[in-house]
Amino acid sequence: ADGFLKRTLSEGKLDAREAALATRLTFGVTQNRMLLDWYVDRFAKGRLDLNVRTALRLGTYQMLFLTRVPVSAAVNESVKLTRKFSKNPGAAGLVNAVLRNLERNKQDLTPPEDLSTRYSHPQWLVDVFVRRLGEDGARSLLECHNGEVPTMAQVNTCRASVQQVLEELTGAGVEAEPHPWLDNCLTLRGTGSLEQLKAFQRGDFYIQDAAARLAVQAADPKPGMRVLDVCAAPGGKSFAAAIAMEDRGEIVSCDIHNHKQALIENGARRLGLSSIRAVTQNAKERVPEWEGAFDLVIADAPCSGLGIIRKKPDIRYKDPAPLEGLPAIQQAILDNAGAYVKPGGVLLYSTCTLLERENEEVVKNFAEKHFDFTLETLKLPEPIGRVEEGHVTLWPHIHGTDGFFIAKLRKKT
Repeated sequence: ADGFLKRTLSEGKLDAREAALATRLTFGVTQNRMLLDWYVDRFAKGRLDLNVRTALRLGTYQMLFLTRVPVSAAVNESVKLTRKFSKNPGAAGLVNAVLRNLERNKQDLTPPEDLSTRYSHPQWLVDVFVRRLGEDGARSLLECHNGEVPTMAQVNTCRASVQQVLEELTGAGVEAEPHPWLDNCLTLRGTGSLEQLKAFQRGDFYIQDAAARLAVQAADPKPGMRVLDVCAAPGGKSFAAAIAMEDRGEIVSCDIHNHKQALIENGARRLGLSSIRAVTQNAKERVPEWEGAFDLVIADAPCSGLGIIRKKPDIRYKDPAPLEGLPAIQQAILDNAGAYVKPGGVLLYSTCTLLERENEEVVKNFAEKHFDFTLETLKLPEPIGRVEEGHVTLWPHIHGTDGFFIAKLRKKT
């Protein structure tokens, strides 16, 4: 949904205000789809075709969640959309009647008790979170998933200081402030199109969540190191490593797709990072000349993505069945990546999911097979701090980051 929305806003040439409303409607309806349907179905009888249901979802969302949109406008626009997209001549009248009925009964509406419908998460996913966090913790996480998310900008300290970037962004009308606990990171709101900002075009910053940056920080890359990023696209962790290394050393950034290689190259060029070399390479296939050749290997494995529901709300509705095959892929990637680490070097494993089978269990299986690797204490800024176990899960409702897993393994000398 986020990618489709970005293309649509660009093609439609909407101004900042219209684009902000379109974004809020798209994300809000997607985030609350099950709850909106629950309300709609209280007033609409019978089967609804998708276009009619979508118009009702949009109208209901605006009436129940957006205080600045007049009810009359929400109803009228939903009716117009129905006339435009529905072939049923009576559908517009139905939409009008349902939304007017909803308006009359608005004060008496109470949300459902069950967490799944209330927060629009499939029951299987709610069960996972309740099992890990308890009901109160799961409720906090689900509520967090349905909130608005600020954008995180990582400052390219090879080109500019935090203060310089902060002043320029503020001057350009962007709400920007230093991240509360992560150095060289800015929290942005009201950005509009980032690509149009001069500071972005100059490569003074790149967009990356605090969690992904923390993963690289945990790995502790140093100037002069040789680093391999086996699943690099779109390149954020490679960029973070290069900046931490003061752009001195070598970073080989891999992706299985050719067009992703170009994406990494373009990003490195914009940021002026010459230490990065992008290549097309399958992370599961062995490259003999890389064996034992890198001080640090980063394996940010493909995953279910259930830690970034805040930013990609449609992910929650994935069919869980295909996700069951992911741990085998992650295991193969991690096993292969371990072969590339020098004695005494570091293997970093990370994902943007919150499922134990893709995180702790993958690392546990790797450690049981590879006796020459041991988990190493993570040293991260507060509020996370020192993690003796060598792996940590970051939670959106606790840490204010993406849901993320980080594990650091050291190869014995």
